[in-house]
This record gives sequence, C-alpha cells and structure tokens, in this order.
Amino acid sequence: MDPERRLRALIFLEVLIAIVLPPLGVFLRHGCRVEFWICLLLTILGYLPGIIYAVYAIVVINHDRYRYDYYQPMVA
Repeated sequence: MDPERRLRALIFLEVLIAIVLPPLGVFLRHGCRVEFWICLLLTILGYLPGIIYAVYAIVVINHDRYRYDYYQPMVA
C-alpha cells in the first residue's frame, strides 16, 4: 500500500473515532496539546460542537507542516 493511501485510511479512521468520542480522535492526532483541551471543553458543552471541532482539528490542523517555520529565527 502506498504511503498516501495509508495516510488517507488513517485520517478516515481518526475521523470515525472522532465521531464516536471526539476528544479521543483529537488526542490520537495531536496528543495532549491545546486542540485536545478545546475539543474536550466543546464536547462537555455539547456533543455536536465537539464533533465539528474534532473533525476540523484532525483534517485541517497539521503541526508538522508548520513546525519548521515555528523554530526558525525571525529576521527583520
């Protein structure tokens, strides 16, 4: 199985987990970062907002993509 197909299958499984238990899906993707705590709070306040945010956090937010830019010094 090629890597892109494997990545899509992994994201699909994480979204399915996020529909059942939103904070768990976010935790599997991002660990115990701020995304997890936001999702937990939204899930406590309402199940549907937790699901919506969990799917957003899994599909859209990608820390690995921005990690390199984050650690680079700012040049004026």
